[in-house]
Amino acid sequence: MAIKSIEATGKTIDEAKRNALAQLGLSEDEVSMEVLDRGKAALFGLFGGSPARVRVSYGLEEEEPAAPVAAPVRPAVKAAPVPPPRPSAAKPAERTERPERPEKQEKPERTEPAEAMVPQAPAVPAEELGPLCEDEKAQKISAFLTGLLEHMESQAQVKVYKPEEGRYKVILEGEKLGQLIGRRGETLDAIQQLTSYCVNRSGEKRVRIHVDAENYRAKREQSLQNLARKVAAKVVRNRRNVTLEPMNAYERHVIHTALQDVEGVTTYSMGTEPNRRVIVAYDRSSREQKR
Repeated sequence: MAIKSIEATGKTIDEAKRNALAQLGLSEDEVSMEVLDRGKAALFGLFGGSPARVRVSYGLEEEEPAAPVAAPVRPAVKAAPVPPPRPSAAKPAERTERPERPEKQEKPERTEPAEAMVPQAPAVPAEELGPLCEDEKAQKISAFLTGLLEHMESQAQVKVYKPEEGRYKVILEGEKLGQLIGRRGETLDAIQQLTSYCVNRSGEKRVRIHVDAENYRAKREQSLQNLARKVAAKVVRNRRNVTLEPMNAYERHVIHTALQDVEGVTTYSMGTEPNRRVIVAYDRSSREQKR
């Protein structure tokens, strides 16, 4: 059988290999792989990247199976006759029935203590943003983001507000904004960082810029507050520290603020960016002072 090959691409070498195996319907043991291009990661996950590319070969020549070896024939052994059973005069003992076992009682369902039942926080009201802002900074923000969104092939509209002096709130509106938000807001954070760098690099008075889409920031903050209360209840109940997933500086600040007045816990951060985490620790001293 002749050797054949196909080429496949993906974000990583492993993904490109999986794509090739899926096309062929073969397993990894049935092919050989050659890396053609390891690919290049995109800047902030947005642009400038190139996919990884591999060549997968298959269809190696198969060896002819060896002729089966006939098993040696053993001579048949004549079985000895079995004598018939002798009749027993004794009456067989009657079979005693075992007493029925009592039905297994189901254990009562364990209920969580009241402190672990965290009520759902009310919906976060929309921020009063006022009319659209059209000053020099706002025009610069709008121009940069419009060009960036066109490069990302997004039809989102840019609306700039100025809720207070020195702070601009940017709202992206449109359909299919999930690609602009990204996993846990990573793409939205990158867009915000690029916009802030572009607007503030001139050396003039620095301004704060917040970019949001589909009210993601408020929803994320509410979700983090709910998580903080739930974890705090678990820490107090089990008297064991809990380490949260890596978060950016703003999200860590939300956790610290949500638990700063909660009795029995204290919070601090450990690690280096981008893997810096919040530790929710049991605070025995605060409970003893209350007694």
